[in-house]
Amino acid sequence: MKVRLKIPSYVQKVARILSKEGYDVYLVGGAIRDVVMGKQPHDYDLATNALPDEMLELFPKAVSTGAQFGTVIALIPDKNRENMEVEITTFRSEKEYVDGRWPSKVEFIDDIYRDLGRRDFTINSMALDLSSESLDGEEVERDWDIYDPFDGITDINLKLIRAVGTPIERFKEDGLRAFKACRLASQFNFEIEKETFQAIRKCLPVAKQVSMERIRDEFMKLLLLSPKPSKGVELLRETGLLNIFMPELLEGVGVEQKLYHVHDVYTHSLKVCDNAEDSVKLAALLHDIAKPRTDMGNGHFYGHDVLGVSMVQEIMERMRFPKAEIERVKLLVRNHMFYYPHSQVSLNQDASEEKQLSRWSDAAVRRFLNRVGEENVEDLFKLRIADAVSNPSSPFRPEEITELQKHISKVRAQDMALKVTDLDIDGEDLKKIGVKPGPQMGDILKRLLDAVLEDPLMNSKEKLLAEVKHML
Repeated sequence: MKVRLKIPSYVQKVARILSKEGYDVYLVGGAIRDVVMGKQPHDYDLATNALPDEMLELFPKAVSTGAQFGTVIALIPDKNRENMEVEITTFRSEKEYVDGRWPSKVEFIDDIYRDLGRRDFTINSMALDLSSESLDGEEVERDWDIYDPFDGITDINLKLIRAVGTPIERFKEDGLRAFKACRLASQFNFEIEKETFQAIRKCLPVAKQVSMERIRDEFMKLLLLSPKPSKGVELLRETGLLNIFMPELLEGVGVEQKLYHVHDVYTHSLKVCDNAEDSVKLAALLHDIAKPRTDMGNGHFYGHDVLGVSMVQEIMERMRFPKAEIERVKLLVRNHMFYYPHSQVSLNQDASEEKQLSRWSDAAVRRFLNRVGEENVEDLFKLRIADAVSNPSSPFRPEEITELQKHISKVRAQDMALKVTDLDIDGEDLKKIGVKPGPQMGDILKRLLDAVLEDPLMNSKEKLLAEVKHML
């Protein structure tokens, strides 16, 4: 098959240098897959029969990132004279994998067919020969022949993820491939070929050996790159992979919500994740994680937002997320149920009579901002909206967010304090009037902030010092 492709000049330069010295060089991997699918590649990986030491001689600025695996990163200036990275790997075969990820024996070979045969899926096992072409460095579109010994193009047309060769052997070699199969199927809206799917289930012991960091990275790609992450999460559940790193999510399967919801907890969580913006995808998936453990049996799940915080921490620590991200997601989960009355009159739960709902005071808005953090407000709104639109029975109205945004803008326009460091007084001022550093000082500062949140005019050093003296 011929494909039309514009290859960057810096990639052509690498290929010309290798080809001039008599080496074979191919464009391989995801770049070819993207081209066949009608997309412009972002990364360009090359494969060659040149050995690592030979490549380091040809590219003085190259960096050897995995000499034992034959991988070198060449730094080549592009047309704007900016150094670009091109990954070049020696043709190789691999044997005797350990720890579910790494081959204990790597043999450098001189055969592109065998090199492609060790790769994971047919859609990633195609190549484009750059050594036999005349490369002039011009970045113009032209037709290229694709080398496709494992029918990757056919599987792209069939929308199938199929392992190269014998599926069970591919998954025994590298446990991460099972997670990657689900991610690719979700990302491209493909199906996993039957034998490949069955092989994933049979190789779960190997998948369990993969580090949580690698599973986390693959899972986040699934959430962020998929049109509908629910497809990938469902594949992870059906194959048994989800139970390896996030068994808590499975607890929601079949847990009915009765009031205000039409889906079980698990299905609702997936729908919210599908509808959420990227910055809150994970929080959307986990926002109701504690509902199965707080199920009252009558449609109520009292305290699921509070218990959800500890469950989120356990899950994200298990998956080795950074502490700052764990705290951010915990905060969103804890506050995802906030309600801001969007009108003075609202119907009660059984719609039998009307009742008055008082709006939040300015102080209430300041306390909300203090609790959530100004930097997290927009993400909390995104989560709230995704949660509501995913449930046809939700009483939520968009005015709830619109009116709160207006109120926040009004309060922000005032000279106000939202955190202890915004107070017109600090620890040094307190020490001068006899307050010792420690728990007492921290408690006093917190009480002062509460007073200022209630009445911003309190935020002057004179008034705050007077308040402290009154406390003491």
